[in-house]
Amino acid sequence: MKKPTPIMNNIIICGVGGQGIILASNVLCTVAALEGMDVKKSEVHGMAQRGGTVITHVRYGEQVFSPLIEEGTADFILAFEKLEALRYLPYLKKHGKVIVNDREIRPMSVLVGAAVYPADILKKVADRARVCSIKADAIARDLGNFKTVNIILLGVLAKFLPFNPTVWHKAISTRVKKKFVDLNKKAFTQGYNSPLE
Repeated sequence: MKKPTPIMNNIIICGVGGQGIILASNVLCTVAALEGMDVKKSEVHGMAQRGGTVITHVRYGEQVFSPLIEEGTADFILAFEKLEALRYLPYLKKHGKVIVNDREIRPMSVLVGAAVYPADILKKVADRARVCSIKADAIARDLGNFKTVNIILLGVLAKFLPFNPTVWHKAISTRVKKKFVDLNKKAFTQGYNSPLE
């Protein structure tokens, strides 16, 4: 009898500094740990304070030896901005999924005229991957706090993962400042229940 393949998920979370990527990855890691998974995480901040790229690798499963995700092996890319989805697309495995916030944040090279922000990014990503696009900024605006975009996007990711929403709420309660817990739980629910484009 063939031995079953061990459970393993590789998730890239990417965006730019100030978008709450580290908090989002911490919540995800907490969820997996609460479910009894072995979890490893790696962070690359770059010029985060200046709006530079930020990426975290999150790996969880029955046994995880390395925190780094190799190119072509990520099950999901959770991108907080469109250009970052395109930038890290090489990490995605065949038939992997990209969840992307439909937002443009122009990097410094574009702002100073040294480069041009690419056109039709979502189409370029969709040509190479399965894409779920969401206007998370609009949902955050309706909630009255733009800083909830990261948790809204986690709610979208949670649709595709095997963890109950109550576990996510518990993780949010342990990772978010107490005065913002209820708001972030609401943000998660909005993302979880949102229609995808």
